[in-house]
Amino acid sequence: MDKESLKKRKGEEKGREDRQSIQSHEPQTMNLQKQANLFLFALWSVGLISGICMIVGTIIGSGIFVSPKSVLANVEAVGPCLIIWAACGVLATLGALCFAELGTMITKSGGEYSYLMEAFGPIPAFLFSWTSLLVTKPTSFAIICLSFAEYVSTPFYPGCDPPQVVIKCLAAAAIVIITIVNSLSVKLGSYLQNFLTAAKMIIVTIIIVSGIVLLAQGKTDNFKDSFKDGKIAVGSISLAFYNGLWAYDGWNQLNYITEELKNPYRNLPLSIIIGIPFVTVCYVLINVAYFTVMTSTELLQSQAVAVTFGDRVLYPASWIVPLFVAFSTLGSANGTCFTAGRLVYVAGREGHMLKLLSYISVKRLTPAPAIMFYGVIAVIYVIPGDIDSLINYFSFAVWIFYGLTVLALIVMRFTRKELRRPIRVPIIIPVIVTVISIVLVLAPIISAPELAYLYCILFILSGLIVYALFVHFKFNWPQKILNPITMHLQMLLEVVPEEEVTK
Repeated sequence: MDKESLKKRKGEEKGREDRQSIQSHEPQTMNLQKQANLFLFALWSVGLISGICMIVGTIIGSGIFVSPKSVLANVEAVGPCLIIWAACGVLATLGALCFAELGTMITKSGGEYSYLMEAFGPIPAFLFSWTSLLVTKPTSFAIICLSFAEYVSTPFYPGCDPPQVVIKCLAAAAIVIITIVNSLSVKLGSYLQNFLTAAKMIIVTIIIVSGIVLLAQGKTDNFKDSFKDGKIAVGSISLAFYNGLWAYDGWNQLNYITEELKNPYRNLPLSIIIGIPFVTVCYVLINVAYFTVMTSTELLQSQAVAVTFGDRVLYPASWIVPLFVAFSTLGSANGTCFTAGRLVYVAGREGHMLKLLSYISVKRLTPAPAIMFYGVIAVIYVIPGDIDSLINYFSFAVWIFYGLTVLALIVMRFTRKELRRPIRVPIIIPVIVTVISIVLVLAPIISAPELAYLYCILFILSGLIVYALFVHFKFNWPQKILNPITMHLQMLLEVVPEEEVTK
């Protein structure tokens, strides 16, 4: 027997021994998988009240405490600023109504991924998951945690901006803690979300009630000539919308868990119709409260708007504001992390993502690999980025796909007439949202072109190369490299494929 034949025979014997070893542990593993499946779906069953809380809890977070300054900086007057906040709420509601039709027509988890797959096929869906996995979701996580770090550190540096190294270290620490909590326990993450949602509603209520009291006392000087010196240009308004819409981001989160939503035909649209207008009213009233005690110049010069408001209105109890704002931002970050794994699950089922990222923990019943991956990427974004730049590039990327998804609704009205539509919005609504999305994407590029926008587009299009090599042609050599890595990480993290769990 030659050396090559001997080597081949030894390899076959080793492979047979490995398979026998795996099979000897299979019955116990499958038992755990079935238990995991039952418990997982019991925990992730969401009703109407929970759906409303998830929308409100995910939307209200860091945005309303960070974006007022950026919105005002772009329009430079109180009147246009308040109109932008109300208009962002209307646009978010219209977009969410379009998503309600999509979500009740295609009752699959995964949000935009599933809708783009049905309307346009696998390539746009893959580009969305590619961009979401590596840009929009981790960037969102990073922005929220940077906002948390700013508000926590500002009281310790009165009269000046906190050092960037302090902000970034605190943000990274917050990402690590939230990632660990959500990797360890679905139940713990859910309890933490409930507590932090209650905390954020307390601070929102305090600011709104204080603002109403101040208005009743006649603090209206800052609203006189509120449109004077306003900056009205398509580019500046688009950037103001970017920052305002960032504060509303999360209006589509319920669509990511449609499969776990009780009675989605009823609860999905109701949660949207109740939750987003409620948030819009809160946001406008909070901005009104800010302007009762701060002029436009003072607001723009403030290191942390809500902290300045607290110092002027709630002294000596002003420490309440940064504490509860920190809770609010952590709640938003936790909600984002809690729902992050659903996109990876659906993309994994289609073979569009690394298989390991679609696994769940057998013992802890969490999408641990996906959550850990998001945490690592988010920390990377924290290192070089500042909040305003991250928000602009996040909004630019995300509204490309929001517009494409709403366009999918229009397309399927003609190409998929057979699909049942429990919710059917007037066709003018998706047309309006699509046109506004196109304006939001193109206006900043035309009015103030930056290379960063080009890099963002090139990154999205680079997904075509990845799709061609690893999804369409299915090259074998990456699998040969990844299989042993996946096997060792699977044993280390004690995770199993979702398709095996659902047997």
